[in-house]
Amino acid sequence: MTGGFGRFVVGTGRCGSTLCSRMLAEHPDVVSLNECFTGLDWGRRFSTDPVSGAEVAAILSTPNQVTHDALSRGYTAEEITYPFRATDRYRRSDPVPWLLVSTLPYLSDDPDALFDRTLEWLRLRPVAPIAEHYSALFDRLAAGAGGGMWVERSGSSVDYLADLDEHFSEARFVHLHRDGPEVALSMRRHALYRLAVQLVYGVVPDGVDPDDDSEEGRDRLVRAWLEGQPPIELYGRYWSDQMVRGCEAAASLPEERLLTVAFVDLVERPVEVMGDLAGFFEFPPSPRFAEQAAMLVDGVPPARYGDLSDQERAALDAACEPGRAALAALQGRGHISPRTNP
Repeated sequence: MTGGFGRFVVGTGRCGSTLCSRMLAEHPDVVSLNECFTGLDWGRRFSTDPVSGAEVAAILSTPNQVTHDALSRGYTAEEITYPFRATDRYRRSDPVPWLLVSTLPYLSDDPDALFDRTLEWLRLRPVAPIAEHYSALFDRLAAGAGGGMWVERSGSSVDYLADLDEHFSEARFVHLHRDGPEVALSMRRHALYRLAVQLVYGVVPDGVDPDDDSEEGRDRLVRAWLEGQPPIELYGRYWSDQMVRGCEAAASLPEERLLTVAFVDLVERPVEVMGDLAGFFEFPPSPRFAEQAAMLVDGVPPARYGDLSDQERAALDAACEPGRAALAALQGRGHISPRTNP
């Protein structure tokens, strides 16, 4: 593995990890790999049995249904970077292989060609633990993009931190967290999360027959999810559920493998935070890295919590309480950046 060990940024989604990934990529020896895992088949992406490279290629090339449902109905998100140009292979109405949704377009102006080369190479690999395939793939992608080491970041990845730890037993993790209410409010404005969260909790919108499995019936259901505004506490519950699972996994990690950083510190003290991350990840010295990375920060996003009614704030706070308690317990163990958290 290039650089000696795996490096991951994990978070709940809508926590600032995309910005953090872009900032880390300012280091001349670092390549950021985005959204490699979240959209993969949950039952196959971290197989405990050895698999062939061809099986991994199949996992990575399977489209994600939530992404397809949103794209094909005219919705998008900043994480979706496939260009959809007239000369590209796929249109917004097409199911797009997951590896092409976000990961490869960051690395090449011709993601389709890179996708073909990557799958051809993967299919030749023999049976091995799935993490060996991923590590070899990430090394190859980083080298092809001109970097000596990689940092992987996927939305909602703290939810499967235990799986990452199991398969990448020497990896180091930066856990980036943002306060639950602001995450929940950001998720409600984000088409893919709006769809995914209602799907996870089985929300049935008013006026929709959930038992209508016809093409028209499913289209009405998906559009109702995309266009609806369920109670804000549903997103707070989603944040808490992820945070509880993630903090439980994080608590079992030794301190040398985990660094917990607050989003507010990332945007208010970016030079210090990037210095901490560079040291934690053991990046090669780069005198201008932290300052260049800090230039990507536009400041603290405006808070939306105050726009809610008193009743909504109370419901959202209650939904976020388990996640806040889990985070406080984790921080109480000392798993925090020494300079960027009180």
